[in-house]
Amino acid sequence: MFEPTPAEVEPGRPDHLADPVAPAGTWNIANILTLLRLLLVPVFLVVLLHEDGESDGWRWAAWGVFAVASFTDSLDGKLARRYGLVTDFGKIADPIADKALTGSALIVLSSMDELPWAVTIVILVREIGVTLLRFWVIRHGVIPASRGGKLKSLVLGVAIGLYVLPFTGLLQDLATALMTAAVVIALATGADYVFRALRLRRESLAAARAARSGSDERR
Repeated sequence: MFEPTPAEVEPGRPDHLADPVAPAGTWNIANILTLLRLLLVPVFLVVLLHEDGESDGWRWAAWGVFAVASFTDSLDGKLARRYGLVTDFGKIADPIADKALTGSALIVLSSMDELPWAVTIVILVREIGVTLLRFWVIRHGVIPASRGGKLKSLVLGVAIGLYVLPFTGLLQDLATALMTAAVVIALATGADYVFRALRLRRESLAAARAARSGSDERR
């Protein structure tokens, strides 16, 4: 939360009595970008599937939509943190928009026989599993995104973008290599999230037991 600037404090009024800055409203720029990303998902799918995905021009257009949607993913988070625009809506909508974009892209690419279904299933199971894991331990604390998780998202996004583009040869081989790396990172970070969730839950329960024990001793 931002501290009030001198101009925001009434003259002669002590700083500690100044009115607190109002919490960010739901309809702020960060949440609008998140909503835009969610709305771009069906646009991306329609463009990608146009002419059964056989048109190079439409594949480039689909890549453009995917690139814009992916860019909003990093931009909305930066704006929310920098300007104090973090809201409960954003915390829920942001990961939903991310998974809707990447998940739908993976499913469509597999349905077009351009990506093995095994890859799509592994990524989706990992994404859904991590989300459920976060909800499982939410009363004990929040599991923040790890560096490995952010790396997975970056590699996966680039790999999907290359699969969407009408490339063959060396660039197609690069897409395959990046997607393989994304799967490996996804599995490794998925296991890391499991360990972190279990540790968080164990430490939270231990702290609760210690607090109860201390309370009983003071009685």
